[in-house]
Amino acid sequence: MRTSTRRLALINGRVVLPYQIVTGKAVVVEGATIAGLADPGDLGPDTETLDVGGRLITPGLIDIHTHGALGHSFNEPSAEAFAVITRENARRGVTSLLATLSTAPIPDMVACLEHVRAWMQGEREGAQVLGAHVEGPYFNPAQVGAQDPANLRTPDDGTPDHLLAYSDVIRIFTYAPELPGALDLTARLRGLGIVPAAGHSSAKEEEIVPVIHAGLRHIIHIWSAQSTTVREGPWRKPGLLEVSLVYEGITVEMIADNKHLPPTLMRLAYKCIGPERLCLISDATNGAGLPEGTRFRMGNVEYEVHDGVGMLLDRTAFAGSTTLVNEMIPIVMEHVGIPLVEAVRMASLTPARVIGVADRKGSIEPGKDADLVVFNDDFTAWRTMIRGQWVQI
Repeated sequence: MRTSTRRLALINGRVVLPYQIVTGKAVVVEGATIAGLADPGDLGPDTETLDVGGRLITPGLIDIHTHGALGHSFNEPSAEAFAVITRENARRGVTSLLATLSTAPIPDMVACLEHVRAWMQGEREGAQVLGAHVEGPYFNPAQVGAQDPANLRTPDDGTPDHLLAYSDVIRIFTYAPELPGALDLTARLRGLGIVPAAGHSSAKEEEIVPVIHAGLRHIIHIWSAQSTTVREGPWRKPGLLEVSLVYEGITVEMIADNKHLPPTLMRLAYKCIGPERLCLISDATNGAGLPEGTRFRMGNVEYEVHDGVGMLLDRTAFAGSTTLVNEMIPIVMEHVGIPLVEAVRMASLTPARVIGVADRKGSIEPGKDADLVVFNDDFTAWRTMIRGQWVQI
């Protein structure tokens, strides 16, 4: 994607900053960078202007857990698959994402990571791929969800070496913390600068705490494929869910499609965790953007778009969402009562902080990348800008 040296100002918009909405100011872009806010009367004749008609101007949304869209997934190491997914995300106002891989044979996952590395080195037209989120294959079979159980492994079997050869592009690595070798894997990930994340787990708190001390920082899709309190005799043993809600040093994801979680559970997560640590993620799979009843595959498993969400054919588990992050913002505003500025922050600055890119992404601040979205009130994207260039949507 080529950058520009022009000076452009977006005027007549409601500018969504991390903690407030500002009106009467222009958002000024110089080349690929945000220059800051200015009074429209002070712009000068050398500044091109675009009147956004009173719409919302937000930072570009960032999805750190998304598998695919429109029949394709990031488990397909092809230019076509990556182009379709990233363009669809950009069309929705997602300007950056992590290419999220699901459980597959190790050679297949290696091929996908190789493709992520190559993709990141070129100029692309869609949402920026900031790296990979490796979700699996080190999961507890009892919490496999829609992941392929045929390819599950444990972290002590030597196969992490093959995946961590791509530590330069892996941003998040998710595994079940109770599995053999999980403690060593955590320390290794931390040393490589990769976010260690827990998910698809049957762990009890007593098994999770040592992994937290070793560097576990993140927990994926709260309530989905998570252990919860069990009784052992008279004793109640908290699980990964309770750790997600209580431990303050951990960041947490939430699928806010109003399908995976009812409003009461989303409200509980918001109240316990808060917008600084709780981020919205799509967990979108190949079914995102496809009509009701469409069947799709990830690896050897077939799924269906049913009732606005991906499902296993036997209806025993969800198979990711079919809702992208922009559509989740009005859901949490209407059904959870989250204020607009916080809802946007949970889909931009908070995930940027999780993966360590908040110095250049996630908010409208001087010096940051000019990743901006002009949204209609229903959070359909009117215009999407990535590093100073408008995306054709």
